[in-house]
Amino acid sequence: MADHDAFDAAYTRDMTGYGRTPPDADWPGGKRVAVQFVVNYEEGGENNVLHGDGASEAFLSEIVGAAPWPGQRHWNMESIYEYGARAGFWRLWRMFARRGLPVTVFGVAHALMRGREQVAAMTEAGWEIATHGLKWIDYRDMGAAEERAQIDEAIAIQTALTGARPLGFYQGRTSMNTVRLGMEEGGFLYMADSYADDLPYWLEGEAGPQLVVPYTLDANDMRFATPQGFNSGDQFYAYLKDSFDALLAEGRAGQAKMMSVGLHCRLVGRPGRAAALERFLDYVLGHEDAWVATRLDIARHWVRRHPPAGGFRPSRLPRALFVELYGDVFEHTPQIAEAAHRRGLGTDCDTAEGLHRALVAALRASDEALKLSLIRAHPDLAGRLALAGALTADSTREQASSGLDRLTPEELTRFTELNDAYRARFGFPFIMAVKGATKADILAAFERRLQHHPQGEFAEALAQIERIAMLRLRDRLP
Repeated sequence: MADHDAFDAAYTRDMTGYGRTPPDADWPGGKRVAVQFVVNYEEGGENNVLHGDGASEAFLSEIVGAAPWPGQRHWNMESIYEYGARAGFWRLWRMFARRGLPVTVFGVAHALMRGREQVAAMTEAGWEIATHGLKWIDYRDMGAAEERAQIDEAIAIQTALTGARPLGFYQGRTSMNTVRLGMEEGGFLYMADSYADDLPYWLEGEAGPQLVVPYTLDANDMRFATPQGFNSGDQFYAYLKDSFDALLAEGRAGQAKMMSVGLHCRLVGRPGRAAALERFLDYVLGHEDAWVATRLDIARHWVRRHPPAGGFRPSRLPRALFVELYGDVFEHTPQIAEAAHRRGLGTDCDTAEGLHRALVAALRASDEALKLSLIRAHPDLAGRLALAGALTADSTREQASSGLDRLTPEELTRFTELNDAYRARFGFPFIMAVKGATKADILAAFERRLQHHPQGEFAEALAQIERIAMLRLRDRLP
């Protein structure tokens, strides 16, 4: 008879997940279902001898059941992919942009390089671009070292094209090494190479916890290109609507979930299918308790509302997760958290005081340009950003704690005069750790520090920033 404990211990898959008691997703604004649209941009990154591959592409096209042509180009296949870039992408872009709906792009790096006008349009629309690997090829037989190198190259290409590295990763045609390699890279806030749940979930690895935001192969237009798939736009629409309705009903019953919709420019970008997608977009928009979000939006929500078992320990966090949690301790300057992580974090950094020492060391080791940029990233006290409600959540709480959100017209006039005089003298905003201070304390500090020498006031501003960081960390850590 089998030893059940040994049998289970040898099995590395998780067949339990959230079980009968999934967490309440607690989507923003009390929404009951999160809906996420992915546009896969693969055109120009597919298998092609022009790209140095051994054969033509054979996957996800109108030619169902196509076989690769070793050593040859396949004109029909190439033109199908070209349609996605030339026509299908723009149909989808207009459809989503006209409705102001957020989108996540799974972008193949080589396809993005060959579609720079499309990348500019994605950026203009504010779409999130996650990496979809270097090339749209099958990675199942590739060695780990080569796949790691290709992941790194894809990140570098996308960073150069867009000015920002991707925070999401979906390889798609994976190897058994893909998820491990993505976790080891450390710079992804979420990974998507999973179809295992209707909610995000955490994996534990050697580098610490990794968030997975699962994807879909069923609510996906790829089924237009597979046997027993969708034959018409009506079938696609009906399946999406039924999926949405079922998940919305679960959400209204207290178990909010997430719905992913997978799209490809060369597939749903065709007119007869695009019409069905448009109907579904409008159907979703007709439900006020649906939250349409990017995958990065969902990941950031999950990080803050649903930490992994045992919570977050700074010394055990991969780079992206560490920066997500602590990159805003210094106002709009995540480079300091990035530098602290690079320098290494010991277990002493699992307290507010220990992490503060590490972050301050990174700040003090930075160049003067970064320090000045940090100072200038702070808002005026009771200034225009505060009046417009445009402060960060931390700054809003801090200013409110001293009553700066409740000034009389005379007090507001005085603060405005002092802010303007201070900026005119020093070239940066007045910064003070105001928590626990009164309005009179702040005004007195304004008057006193206006007399300082610029070099001394630069140092004072940094000292105040360090105090603010300590207060923020005490709110987040023991």
